[in-house]
Amino acid sequence: MRRRLLRKASALVYVALALGGVAGDCNLSGQTRALTASPFEVGAGLHETRALWQNSLQLPNASEVAPENEIVPPSPPTRSSFMATWSNVTGAKGYLLDVSTSRSFNSFVDGYHDLDIGDAMGRVVTGLHRETTYYYRVRPYDATGPSRYSKIMSATTELTTGLVINATFDSSITGNQNSAAIEATINQAISIYESLFSDPITIEIRFRYSTTQPNGDPMPAGRIAQSNYVYYAIPWNTYIDALRADARTGNDSIATGSLPGSALSTNVLPASAAGRAVGLDTPTAMFADGTVGPGGPYDGIVTLNSSSPYQFTRPPTSGSYDAQRGFEHEMDEVIGLGSHLNISGSDLRPQDLFSWSSAGNRNTSSSGTRYFSINGGLTNIVNFSQDPQGDFGDWLSEDCPQSHPYVQNAFACTGQSSDVTATSPEGVNLDVIGYDLLSTSTPTPTPAPTPTLDPCYPNFTTAEGCGALNLLTTGAGNTALGWRSLFLNTTGSFNTGVGAGALALNNADSNTAVGVEALLLNTSGTQNTAVGTNSLVFNDSGSSNTATGYFSLMNNTTGGSNTATGWEA
Repeated sequence: MRRRLLRKASALVYVALALGGVAGDCNLSGQTRALTASPFEVGAGLHETRALWQNSLQLPNASEVAPENEIVPPSPPTRSSFMATWSNVTGAKGYLLDVSTSRSFNSFVDGYHDLDIGDAMGRVVTGLHRETTYYYRVRPYDATGPSRYSKIMSATTELTTGLVINATFDSSITGNQNSAAIEATINQAISIYESLFSDPITIEIRFRYSTTQPNGDPMPAGRIAQSNYVYYAIPWNTYIDALRADARTGNDSIATGSLPGSALSTNVLPASAAGRAVGLDTPTAMFADGTVGPGGPYDGIVTLNSSSPYQFTRPPTSGSYDAQRGFEHEMDEVIGLGSHLNISGSDLRPQDLFSWSSAGNRNTSSSGTRYFSINGGLTNIVNFSQDPQGDFGDWLSEDCPQSHPYVQNAFACTGQSSDVTATSPEGVNLDVIGYDLLSTSTPTPTPAPTPTLDPCYPNFTTAEGCGALNLLTTGAGNTALGWRSLFLNTTGSFNTGVGAGALALNNADSNTAVGVEALLLNTSGTQNTAVGTNSLVFNDSGSSNTATGYFSLMNNTTGGSNTATGWEA
């Protein structure tokens, strides 16, 4: 029997003083059902970005804005695509494209033999194999028929392994007079994600540039972009175990330490691609009309509203949205970002696992302050938007122009552009919900002079490391070794903190913490001993505890006189 979950949310037009776009998220009512292809229940979600208009400025709603035939440089090859380009032939009405792995063209890549490109002078060729050289040629044609072949050209796909995003271009793009520029912009966005993440999975996304939604309905007034995506309902322990097992990066090592020790909801709702990123059975399930079902070939569909003033070259003019930023924003939704707050029901989404209001205090509600943090709320990376007319999974945004025009800001400004990077909030967020940022080479440090050692510390105190014992006043007999260890200690005495963040909030006495973030959130507890990364990490006021081992007694907050030895004991 197929069960249906009806999840829905509305998005409203938000009026502001600057020209921009605001994002909202909802579910397609009635589009949740069990798939035989996966043991988990599947759903179809909808995210939308809406317009913010200033004074008399109005967004065209019914007719398409015909962009000029923008000339863009070819985007770099990805692991599964390259951009074929050619010179204009005077008098040509269009071009027929051939693509082959053979220079003699004795065989052709599926779908790329005499492919009619129209009068565009470029086409992104997708669905290819990595580390493979492809040859291509075109024949111009006019009213009398095709002419001679062009010279043979070639391109080689990326040889590295890792994330693959396979783009399918809807006819709204391939039939557009500016198709080459639109496809090049999408491929440029794809190349960014593939250069950042090493996950050996393929994400299938259908791209559109249209005034209609995938099901044919007109885009509602004010909507400048939308993404339809697949998500799955994964039992809490199944998902958390998979996320922990997938921890491979430095961000992951920190973030897993802040995961809750007990379930906050019955299920977690990752996007289909994000589920596969942590090894779960969450296949593609979306069809071209946005519905879900067995055999659906897509993880999601990204649509930019062609009646909106998008520009496919950079920098965008003061009256135009940056199309690449628009594609990246909606791709992030398909890939896995988003909050449960836009969906009816209490099940959390992966992003909600890292939503905090202060150090040690979670907030997954739509009231109060809520920000993205990967270390238990100690560091605020970026605030979430709490505007009910926007998207609760996007970042809180400044008025235009923005000093930080992040890709995932709740609204975008015309005339500004940005990309996802390894250190941007989007890159870090994708990393900790299951994607794996590629390791970067460590730069050679500039040689520094050997410091002169000072054997005379006040109050019998030793402090080494940036911010260690930063606020000490009268406390005595403390030893702090490591970045921000005993950072807030002022009067506490006889404490030993070894490791980045060890006893960072402590102001009590006689605690010993050895390990990254050991006793991280302890403030008033005394006579505790914690040895191991994140041991007693959430302890606040509990005293006389002994924890030895990775994550041991990690969820103890106020309990006293406990002894735990072993991993997660």
